[in-house]
Amino acid sequence: MTTFVDRVVLHLQAGDGGHGCVSVRREKFKPLGGPDGGNGGHGGGVTLVVDPQIHTLLDFHFHPHVKASNGGGGAGANRDGANGKDLVLKVPDGTVVQTADGEVLADLIGAGTTFEVARGGRGGRGNASLANTRRKVPGFAELGEPGDQLDVVLELKSVADVGLVGFPSAGKSSLISVLSAAKPKIADYPFTTLVPNLGVVQAGEQIFTIADVPGLIPGAATGKGLGMQFLRHIERTSVLVHVLDAAAPEIERDPLADLDAIEAELSAYGGLEDRPRLVVLNKIDIPDGRDLAEMVRPDLEARGYRVFEVSAITREGLKELTYALAKVVEEHRLATPEPEPTRVVVRPKAVDDSGFTIEQDEDGVFVVHGAKIERWVRQTNFDNEEAVGYLADRLERVGVEDTLVKKGAQPGDPVRIGEREFDWHPNAGEYVAGPRGTDARLEEESGRASAAQRLAARKARRVRSDDELLHMAADGTVTSVSNANRPVLVEDVDDEDDTTE
Repeated sequence: MTTFVDRVVLHLQAGDGGHGCVSVRREKFKPLGGPDGGNGGHGGGVTLVVDPQIHTLLDFHFHPHVKASNGGGGAGANRDGANGKDLVLKVPDGTVVQTADGEVLADLIGAGTTFEVARGGRGGRGNASLANTRRKVPGFAELGEPGDQLDVVLELKSVADVGLVGFPSAGKSSLISVLSAAKPKIADYPFTTLVPNLGVVQAGEQIFTIADVPGLIPGAATGKGLGMQFLRHIERTSVLVHVLDAAAPEIERDPLADLDAIEAELSAYGGLEDRPRLVVLNKIDIPDGRDLAEMVRPDLEARGYRVFEVSAITREGLKELTYALAKVVEEHRLATPEPEPTRVVVRPKAVDDSGFTIEQDEDGVFVVHGAKIERWVRQTNFDNEEAVGYLADRLERVGVEDTLVKKGAQPGDPVRIGEREFDWHPNAGEYVAGPRGTDARLEEESGRASAAQRLAARKARRVRSDDELLHMAADGTVTSVSNANRPVLVEDVDDEDDTTE
């Protein structure tokens, strides 16, 4: 049973940010000592890092769901919540990170290379951080921002200097076993090699890596056999080696036809035209194998290939092949510029960049795009009027309202920011402090009576009820008005006494 996995789908969930706290300091002789709600902690992120000791994606195959911890919520007495712990996932060298649609996010090459694939949510600010000269004791706090949630595809492309290609049972695994310390499974039947084998070869002072691609057959580039699954492992190679079976007549195959078939598959896969090619005629120890190698060698050299006759059993010709490969690899390394270290690129924001854009979709909804604007909306508690008023003030300050007017928006038109859609109404003046958690401007806009108006209405209803009861008492309908909530009704009685004639 193979334990090599070179492609997995990861379901990632970064940690959510903790909510900010709404708190007012209370102590003896200081019942309202000011806001002291702490901030929420940031959620943990998910980072990939290249570890040279990891050679497969097997761990992610069995554990595809990854979730970082959430940030802690803020508390009173200016206590901030704890930050969520970041998750660091170790991946092999040569791992390509893609979206589910095939978009490449990162190509991780080199030990220690890191990539933050999922960012944790920001923690919400508590009311102590939101206090200012106008809102001295805010009655709201920001919500924690949700962490990134996405599916990514990890695809391993082996980082090898030499790639061995050829038909099944051509002897690629046998060559790796004698050229390096690798111990692949070897047997005399098709598709013996089910996973790419990687070995380290030393030729004098030169050290290079060698890998084979299992299961290449006609049609491999279109999904037949195992070739399409492993062709990606030779994309980074410096040189390609065609391993041809010199004992092909025993299995009714022609080495030249095998070469043409493999070249056709490499051409169909694409991107390998610039790789230098060498040809290895293997199994010359088998009867008639040497004669066949001598017959096809002139044709191969006429095509421009360097040809080596070897035997993985007797190890004949392996020394010449090893040093030839080392020389080609060295030439490729000298011709390839040294990779530059990752540099921090600073891109200042343009002077006329407002940080957001507004477009009207086909349904007539004004859609506002902008990372900062959308984050503000995600962190707003829409059940709190004061928090909504604070958001409206922020949007007005950055120019969202002015831009909506220029775009032709009218009061009551639908506006969408992120996942939140609402009817737009222009901001009604400056904020006036009131009871915590309320905003008089929203109450007026929504037609809802303010708290003072509701209190006055209750008093008016109570006075009206008392007047009605007094009037009923004057008519004799009730016997007492001492408890207006529980009037005692009087039954109708005939004033004239009953007499018998």
